[in-house]
Amino acid sequence: MKKKIILQPVRGMRDFLPNDMIKRNFIFDIIKETYENYGFLPFETPAIEYLDVLTAKSGPEIVRQIYSFEDKGGRKVGLRFELTISLARVVASNPTLPKPFKRYCISRVWRYEEPQAGRYREFWQADADIIGVNSRIADVEVIAAARTALIRLGFKNFEIRVNSRKLLDALAVISGIEEEEAKLNFFRAIDKIEKIGENGVREELYRMGISSGNINKILDFIKIRGPLPSMLPKIEDVLDYDIKSANEGIADLKQMNEFGKSYGIANEMIFDMSLARGLDYYTGPVFEIISKDMRIGSIAGGGRYDTLIQILGGAPTPAVGIALGVERIFEIMKKTNMFPKEITNIVQVYIATSDKSLIMKAIEIAEILRNSRINVDIDLKGRQLKRNLEYANKYGIPIVIIVGKKEIEQNSVIVRDMKKREQEEVKISNLATYITTKIKQRGFENERE
Repeated sequence: MKKKIILQPVRGMRDFLPNDMIKRNFIFDIIKETYENYGFLPFETPAIEYLDVLTAKSGPEIVRQIYSFEDKGGRKVGLRFELTISLARVVASNPTLPKPFKRYCISRVWRYEEPQAGRYREFWQADADIIGVNSRIADVEVIAAARTALIRLGFKNFEIRVNSRKLLDALAVISGIEEEEAKLNFFRAIDKIEKIGENGVREELYRMGISSGNINKILDFIKIRGPLPSMLPKIEDVLDYDIKSANEGIADLKQMNEFGKSYGIANEMIFDMSLARGLDYYTGPVFEIISKDMRIGSIAGGGRYDTLIQILGGAPTPAVGIALGVERIFEIMKKTNMFPKEITNIVQVYIATSDKSLIMKAIEIAEILRNSRINVDIDLKGRQLKRNLEYANKYGIPIVIIVGKKEIEQNSVIVRDMKKREQEEVKISNLATYITTKIKQRGFENERE
């Protein structure tokens, strides 16, 4: 008996039909345009990396989520779970790259975790990173680029959260945690507060051997939040200890606040002491952006990772980056009707004939319009005119050109506006100019209204 083929995608992965793919391309295009607007250059790496690279500084939870396997040569490899590790590998192996190296990458990544709203096993990220700049201007630059991309996509109700791993490091020291691995466990526990709540974090800290008094102090500390400019005095007050990481973390946030003023976003940066970010390679400021339109988790996140390139064998190199989460952005925009109405009109013109014998002429006209950068589809099946008009309606194509014998004798065609249900005869010699003007007048050029 023939084995039945499973037609559904692998769990946690999805197909995207044209209607959704057009919307996703809209997101990609806006992000790409914005990153380039900020001077970031395009960059790409293989989907598969050596497992040693992927696990170099990611943390045990991420290691469990990596799609890992042996290739046919017996080498241990895995699908990349994010885009930063690959970037760090490239920089480590190319020491002559001019610095600062500003790159963006919009691509697929994979994690074997439980699928849920806005979280899948195959998903897209849109990263922007700056390599080789130690100043906090780079941290604010990547935040500003991500913020601008979200605004251009139509987001209005979002919050930028910031913190520093150095402040959390100081908090760990105050709580009696000195060893590096114990600190990483501490950061991971703090990072789970939105998932498991205060009691869940309390239990994890207790299992780490932290006293009840210190746990209460930690939980009080991580409740500190508010606009960064007004919170700086309070942060200095509560972390008034002679601890190097506390002094450095406060200095970082002061720098970010000053640069934030110039970018016009200082008051939008909300200090949140509970923000830790889950990856082990973060070394300084960390940040994320959440949408208030849907409770779906962060739509962007990142931070400074000044030791990662060196861990992979490169020279000590400061680095910072942010990643926009395309899947969550897509979910929010789709469910809240944020996409412009006209972006589904990829095909701007459809050409039909009143007679099959006119197909060669239809092709010639299509090529004239395509050479004018007009997106054109033609009837490939020789259908009746009524069926062609129904087809154009179904796909939302705004203009139909009808090639008829009588009109061709006059070197003209019928142009039908499918929205207004109006049509007129146009000379072929004027057709490209006429269609271009009509597209702009009717808003079919896929621009935001």
